[in-house]
Amino acid sequence: MSQATLNKATNFINRELSWLRFNTRVLSEAQDSNNPLLERLKFIAIYGTNLDEFYMVRVAGLKRLYSAYITESGPDRLTPKDQLEQIRSYLKAEKKCLEACYFEIKGELGKLGLHIKTYAQGNKQEKQELQQYFLNHLYPIVVPIAVDATHPFPHLNNLSYVLALKLQNLDNPSEIKFGMTRISRMLPGFVRLGDTYFYTDSIVAEFTNELFPSFKVLSWTAFRVTRNADMEIEEEEGDDFMALMTEGLKSRRKGEIIRLEIGKTDDEELKNFITQYIQVTPEDIYECEVPMNSNILWEIVGNKNFAKLTFPNYTSKILPPLDSNANIFSVLDSQDILSFQPYESFDPVVNFIQSAAKDPDVFSIRMTLYRVGKNSPIVKALIEAAENGKQVTALVELKARFDEENNLHWARALESAGAHVIYGVPGLKVHAKIALVIKSIGKELREYVHLSTGNYNPSTAKIYTDISFMTSKRAFTQDATKFFHNLSGFSHKSKLNVLLAAPLQIKSKILDLIENEAKMGSEGHIVLKANSVVDTDVILALYKASNAGVKIDLIVRGICCLRPGIKGVSENIRVISIVGKYLEHARIYYFKHAEVPIYFASADLMPRNLERRVELMTPVFDDELANKLFRIIKIQSEDNAKAHELCADGEYKKLNPKENEKLINSQKMLEEHTNTLYSSLKQEERAVKAKKLANRMFKES
Repeated sequence: MSQATLNKATNFINRELSWLRFNTRVLSEAQDSNNPLLERLKFIAIYGTNLDEFYMVRVAGLKRLYSAYITESGPDRLTPKDQLEQIRSYLKAEKKCLEACYFEIKGELGKLGLHIKTYAQGNKQEKQELQQYFLNHLYPIVVPIAVDATHPFPHLNNLSYVLALKLQNLDNPSEIKFGMTRISRMLPGFVRLGDTYFYTDSIVAEFTNELFPSFKVLSWTAFRVTRNADMEIEEEEGDDFMALMTEGLKSRRKGEIIRLEIGKTDDEELKNFITQYIQVTPEDIYECEVPMNSNILWEIVGNKNFAKLTFPNYTSKILPPLDSNANIFSVLDSQDILSFQPYESFDPVVNFIQSAAKDPDVFSIRMTLYRVGKNSPIVKALIEAAENGKQVTALVELKARFDEENNLHWARALESAGAHVIYGVPGLKVHAKIALVIKSIGKELREYVHLSTGNYNPSTAKIYTDISFMTSKRAFTQDATKFFHNLSGFSHKSKLNVLLAAPLQIKSKILDLIENEAKMGSEGHIVLKANSVVDTDVILALYKASNAGVKIDLIVRGICCLRPGIKGVSENIRVISIVGKYLEHARIYYFKHAEVPIYFASADLMPRNLERRVELMTPVFDDELANKLFRIIKIQSEDNAKAHELCADGEYKKLNPKENEKLINSQKMLEEHTNTLYSSLKQEERAVKAKKLANRMFKES
């Protein structure tokens, strides 16, 4: 089949519409009555947060393209105007599902004694307590804002949450005024009395007469603005990249308003007051009956009194040989370690860095830091190492979207401690996850490297699935050394020998591996587990391999622009998406007939990862470790409990096991497998210890 035929627009799914369907799969977890109630509420929180970011970045980008008269923006040939119209239509329809789901969960929680109410729904005692709470905790913080000829409408930062008020002058009842009060992000979304949660905005609204004396509130509603938050940093315009990022963060607060959410109200005058001052496309105004700031729902999800309404707790396991008290570097001198978080603990990775910081023989630690979290034990260990005189080099990616401020903080702290800090690479975002430790043993240098698909963040390591690999093999450590030399020097585009780095090596290698597998025809097999599949060249290569008869299984959590099941194009390609208890984040790429069949990577199959980022893809040479990765993707390929299958029309269908077919929840199965393995190894260990003790006793008797 010709390239032109494969490249037809109808063979591709639009990126933005594919993302919307991913978020629908998140919402479907909230709709699933088999999930515990607080987990369902959590998925509503995640759905809303995802949608905020989608508007701040993707919709904002489409609006810029539309304003610039761009008529085509992808292989699907949909114009920005077409995409915006379809996005709005999709979200308006889905809003009804979201609201129905939220009120169903709210009602079910109420039956079990966990209530979500407005102030007006409280009893007399509760209202008295809430009034005292307002006077003691809210009144000093909330600020009344008059809006009239002498009081201009204030600037509202991105995601500002505001109460709009229609007020009547008690001294002159014919005089109607409009005012506002902001609900600070520092305030909780709910005021909790026992196991009843009262919306904070409803309490503030009830007592606004305290804020506007001599005025009566006729009506009120909340609203929230979303701004374009996709920063554009012109790196060539200045040498001080930290200063540029600081200015960029400030500008994010002032970006163009691209969405307005308004609480449901019948008062048209009040709505007109809001829309008069907030200029936004009418199609991007959403009237909401559920909390606009879905993050506040986490306050309820964390209620310990109702822990039974969450998924059963799972404790990550530390498996041998890392469960002993042996020095981690001694362990790595004898073998490689590959672990799968969160089933296996992230603690050994933290221990790797902390041990390096304390080890007197370690003189150098080098790391890339992308999203490390607010109270990072890893960064604290690096600071300690630098203060102890060790050579510490940290590439802190200041362009990690929505983590810029946190990364600026850590970059300054590391620099103050004496570390050498690199603030990214000009023109590229560094997304690779790698750490290198160099020890001096006598006259010999010994090196240890950690490579991962995920971030150096112990918090997210409990909920994201990721591959973690530690080794002292010379082939890997030499490449790691070269990689860091490239980052700190001017040669960030040079090639590595064993590891594969983007933007120069990963894409071409993947295309070669797909092409090689295509030569095997129906004997060929490709399995790609990724967060997103967007790159056109990769998709076309997979179409060609499918035409050659290769069986192709894609496990794609999020965006997938490849359209499976097209006759003569993608008949041999199956795409599933798994959304469940954990966020699927690992990237594993398998090619049955390759010299090295299996790899893991920090990179997704997207142009930004393959062409505009510094990424790493790691071959797995050890047969036992390679088999471990293959078992992971095999179990996930068979999932029929949490998997949705992508159809040729771009829609996803939830897989339901047939009668007498075994139910396979891959995440639950991996938990159980790791628990069983841990228990059996512990029993083995106890048996060995008992045998040694018995032998010693017999010798002593």
